[in-house]
Amino acid sequence: MNPSFLTSNGISFSLALGLGGLACAYVLIRQVLGSSAGNEKMAFIAKAVQEGAQAYLSRQMTAVAMIALPLAVGVYFIRGGAATAGFVIGAACSMLAGYIGMYVAVRANVRTAQAASVSSHAALKVAFNGGAVTGLLVVGLGLLSVAGFYAVMLKVTNGDTKAAIESLVGLALGSSLISVFARLGGGIYTKAADVGADLVGKIEQNLPEDDPRNPATIADNVGDNVGDCAGMAADVFETYAVSLIGGVLVGFLTVKDNAAALIYPFVLCGLSLIASVIGIAFVNFVKQKSATNALIGGVAVSGIISALLFKAVTGSMFGETLNVGGKVIPSSNLFWCAVVGLVLTVLVVWFTNYYTSTFHAPVRRIAKASETGHATNIIAGISVGHHSTVLPVLAIAGSIWCSYEWAGLYGISIAVVAMLSLSGIIISLDAFGPITDNAGGIAAMSGLPESVRKITDELDAVGNTMKAVTKGYAIASAGLAAMVLFGSYVEDLKASLPHLTSIPFDLSNPMVIIGMFIGGLLPYLFTAFSMDAVGSAAGAVVIEVRRQIKEKPGILTGADIPDYRQCVDIVTKAALSKMTVPALLPLIFVIGVAFMGKEALGGLLIGTIVTGLFVGIAMTSAGGAWDNAKKYVEEGNHGGKGSFAHQAAVTGDTVGDPYKDTSGPAVNPMIKVVNILAIVIIPIMVKYGFFH
Repeated sequence: MNPSFLTSNGISFSLALGLGGLACAYVLIRQVLGSSAGNEKMAFIAKAVQEGAQAYLSRQMTAVAMIALPLAVGVYFIRGGAATAGFVIGAACSMLAGYIGMYVAVRANVRTAQAASVSSHAALKVAFNGGAVTGLLVVGLGLLSVAGFYAVMLKVTNGDTKAAIESLVGLALGSSLISVFARLGGGIYTKAADVGADLVGKIEQNLPEDDPRNPATIADNVGDNVGDCAGMAADVFETYAVSLIGGVLVGFLTVKDNAAALIYPFVLCGLSLIASVIGIAFVNFVKQKSATNALIGGVAVSGIISALLFKAVTGSMFGETLNVGGKVIPSSNLFWCAVVGLVLTVLVVWFTNYYTSTFHAPVRRIAKASETGHATNIIAGISVGHHSTVLPVLAIAGSIWCSYEWAGLYGISIAVVAMLSLSGIIISLDAFGPITDNAGGIAAMSGLPESVRKITDELDAVGNTMKAVTKGYAIASAGLAAMVLFGSYVEDLKASLPHLTSIPFDLSNPMVIIGMFIGGLLPYLFTAFSMDAVGSAAGAVVIEVRRQIKEKPGILTGADIPDYRQCVDIVTKAALSKMTVPALLPLIFVIGVAFMGKEALGGLLIGTIVTGLFVGIAMTSAGGAWDNAKKYVEEGNHGGKGSFAHQAAVTGDTVGDPYKDTSGPAVNPMIKVVNILAIVIIPIMVKYGFFH
């Protein structure tokens, strides 16, 4: 391949592949919607879920827009009109990815339930393809928005690369802020409904999962979609866009006078989109013995193809060597940095699967602990969560070490871009979870045969593990991406303060230590507010479910129909009202500490990255393990449904719900908001003498 071809045409190349990804998503949408939606009763239940999800997301978008407007004004005064345009584009694409993904997911659920009446593989295909729509939308929109905006800004600024790249910072901030609100709002909604439904339905009334007699069951099914489809899509869109922008920014700051360094991240993301489409085809057409093998196989295929494509283009773009930060390195080092990102993805998927799957010891240990009570279940779950941090953090540390040794900060950024480039296939796994969960609910509420529910339950258990896997992936990538953003903060400071040859963050400097303490505090305070929100909203659902059952005893016999709308309304209002304070905490902390100086703000970034990484991994892994421990008991182990161990396992699951679906995953975008905002405010802090 001509060395100048991808360097000169890499943006157009990536834009074409981004459009191709959206075209593939459209084909999958047609395929999913063309599947049978079952009988009238199934359609009625599915419509109730669709209407609830649509109503919530519309209200959430309105509420977030009201908050985003003054923030956009702030970006305009700090960074100018170009960055503000980027802010709006990033925010809009983040919301759009979640909205369309959820639109398909709430229609794929009923079709998955119907397909389960045919075969397990048929149900797997419908659910996975519904999730793959979200995956392809995330990477397609991410690549198009970043590459397209960058190309436009290059033309507007007459080829001023610096100005074009600085405008991308606004896009990163817009997507990150929206994803925090989407993650928190959706997470509060889904877990308030889930916890409330389980506490009364399963423990007090001994009702099975998704029983239509439970007044909170529709709210619970709605929550799966607004939290794990819309919320996760916005979350990973943000991580994908920020990582791509970070790679371009670091390339500009550290690899001088080399156009290929700016284009290389775009090319990697475009090539991985091809690999993701092939991985999706593998899941559809290559039958495996189990759903887990099929899904993990798709990831493996995508990773191998990505590595082969990366190898083909790296040498052709850079030649034999390049200069990174004043050091001449072989161009092959960049390929190995990309491989590090791919390997880290595989490792995080494997580690998280081990700690959250019913086939491995950690989940079974929690299930065994349930025999001796609620407290021992909780203790075992917390222990598993803490243990689960060890291997991912060591893998991240090793990845940083290798990448930095091979290509400095730019090498780390390439590892992050390569890791996030697999988002198309990874997010397909995540959205698979809520679709199968809803399919099981529809099967139960519409009275489908037990054989159908058996298939949906098996797929749901796999979906729980896949959700935990993808959350672990998102948080691990956030930790790696945050290191790149911190490096960008330091490099941007150097560029803004040219009289300083270096900006050390010396641990003997008390301002650095103070910043680290405050930054370390932020993830704990952030998760505390979000846990409080779920707890209070779930309490309101419990009271409402108890009221309905008390006032209409016929609900339990099937003589009366529950008022599902009341629970939907309760969790909708709670999610919208309680998401604002924790979502704004990162802005308050960053701006407040910035007035203490650049060293204190740097310390805050380090503290947030370190504690946020551990808190996020521990919470998501513990929550996934608790959930699947409950399912393992419900399969007939340790006494099965209705036993004392089952009651303890349900308690663990309800504690783990906000861990894995609200607080834990929301730490991911929160970490990056802190880092991006620190970069955004550098010019104004320098201008008024706070950074000097």
